[in-house]
Amino acid sequence: MSCGKNNGKRDIEGCVCEAVENILAEQEAVEENCPTSCYSNLLSPSALPGKDTIPFLLYDKKGKLFSAFGNVGGFLDDMTCFETIFFRVEALRGCCATLKLLKPVDVEGDTLSVCDPCAEDFFGLEKSDFCIEVDLDCFCAIQCLSPELVNRVSPMSKKKHHHG
Repeated sequence: MSCGKNNGKRDIEGCVCEAVENILAEQEAVEENCPTSCYSNLLSPSALPGKDTIPFLLYDKKGKLFSAFGNVGGFLDDMTCFETIFFRVEALRGCCATLKLLKPVDVEGDTLSVCDPCAEDFFGLEKSDFCIEVDLDCFCAIQCLSPELVNRVSPMSKKKHHHG
């Protein structure tokens, strides 16, 4: 039984599904200015010009983070297989979502092999070309993260641009 169901009948729309629907609307609209939450506009143009992604984490009914793998089999030569807990919503059909996998990277832009958002070497996220289809009714919690994590510019790359 999923978290948003009561005796097999839905009494209200699942909150994770509703939050992802709202994230998609915000990514598509990119307008107002509000503080951070999955129900406020995290992509305000005045606060974050050029940003189009609200990254998020999904938790199952046991409180465990959901993860997925990208480039399984190493078909893209410029990248190894990676695991991620970070996602961007691409499309929504009811409570079925297409999620883009976001790669965790260090300050130099290298993909991290350990998917730990609290690790010292975690710096930011990069969009990948890999997606996964999920049933949002299978999740009980969602945590929105700062859009500033996506394609974050490292101090190292700034130094390279100033000197080079």
